Amino acid sequence: MRKFLAAVILVPLAILMVMFAVANRGSIAISLDPFSAEAPALTVHVPLFLLLLIVLIIGVLAGGIAAWLRQSKWRGAARRLDRDLRTARADAEDARRRLAAAQTPAPAPPIPSLAYRRPPAA
Repeated sequence: MRKFLAAVILVPLAILMVMFAVANRGSIAISLDPFSAEAPALTVHVPLFLLLLIVLIIGVLAGGIAAWLRQSKWRGAARRLDRDLRTARADAEDARRRLAAAQTPAPAPPIPSLAYRRPPAA
């Protein structure tokens, strides 16, 4: 079911991306020179769809990194709690073993036996 839903969402999305790329093939100049608008020193010509896809990918990566950094305190807390839980479980298991050993009755000491000897014949 999950694969079907992924296909239902991803196939139309892929078709839309291809249609967008075909419709926006025109080249656009990207200038990285803030001082000269008429004759920029650093200019790159790329198709519009490529520029938008690159900006989209960079935005998704920046958002993912920001979310990951924001959640660092929760991951640290989860690691600490996991460590504490493992320690508590080990302590509880040790206490159970000691309690079981204390409740087990000690074996009765062996009863000394006396060897029976017949009295000497008279």
